[in-house]
Amino acid sequence: MLLIGNVKTDPPLVLAPLSGISDLPFRLINRSFGCKLAFTEMISANSLIRGSKRTLRMLSTSAEDRPLGIQLLGNEPETLKKALGILAGHSFDLIDFNAACPAAKIVSRGEGAMLLREPAKFHAILKLIAANSSIPVTVKIRSGWDTESVNALEIALRAEDAGVSGIFIHGRTRMQGYGGTVDYDSIRTVKESIKIPVIASGDALSPVLVRKLFDETGCDGVALARGTLGNPWIWTETTHYLESGTQLPRPNEYLITETMKKHLIMNAAFHGEEKGVMLFRKFFVWYARGLAVKELKGRAFSAVTFNEMLRLIDELAAS
Repeated sequence: MLLIGNVKTDPPLVLAPLSGISDLPFRLINRSFGCKLAFTEMISANSLIRGSKRTLRMLSTSAEDRPLGIQLLGNEPETLKKALGILAGHSFDLIDFNAACPAAKIVSRGEGAMLLREPAKFHAILKLIAANSSIPVTVKIRSGWDTESVNALEIALRAEDAGVSGIFIHGRTRMQGYGGTVDYDSIRTVKESIKIPVIASGDALSPVLVRKLFDETGCDGVALARGTLGNPWIWTETTHYLESGTQLPRPNEYLITETMKKHLIMNAAFHGEEKGVMLFRKFFVWYARGLAVKELKGRAFSAVTFNEMLRLIDELAAS
């Protein structure tokens, strides 16, 4: 069991925030296969206080979508404080502060992983967030900026001192992005040096690799991200593997296509038909990964209506 503040998660697996992906339908599909704790997409503090309709829409949730954390992005104390005031009017269980995003447009603003290069500022921001939040606060970091400045331990110690309730650590540097190898040693060093929970991430793409993260780092939990794309049964499979050491068979095409239909229906209901279908296009390709249906995947990216996409899923089921 993973315990972050007063939030319990068993098994100790978390659905990490995925930009442009982690909307309510995506979270609910994953929860239907055993995901317990999930996070919203990364929310910009600046966009939140400006009242961006798109950002406010990203806060949407439901009774089935619990427990739920929100991931906050920013680097200006006063802006973050105002954002926390707005979030106080919503019902979330955790606040996660992002100091890990490697995207160029984010770090160019001094946000995300750029804060790994400013430990004192990072510490001050976390103290402010922890002091102004009524719910547990966590932070997402990376192993460092680059291979010459791996400072996850210093950053983690500062985070613990600031009063956070847990640390998510991706075992890659900012310069690695999502390439190269995961640095299990840096995660293990952090875990062995602090008392608050450590949730590891990086290449958690299968039950075997999730188990490897636990074994190699001694972490308290694992965050799943890219491994869930078109693959929500990873929750069932991983839970089974962690408990038994044996692997479940991969889902058949009936389960895949029925899940696709449910996801498409939820997308259309939540976003409206046009946007819901457009957003589902990439999911069609992810769900069909490994199936010899290249022509269907191409047609999915030109589908406009709900019925068009539904017919493509039916064709996939019959292939």
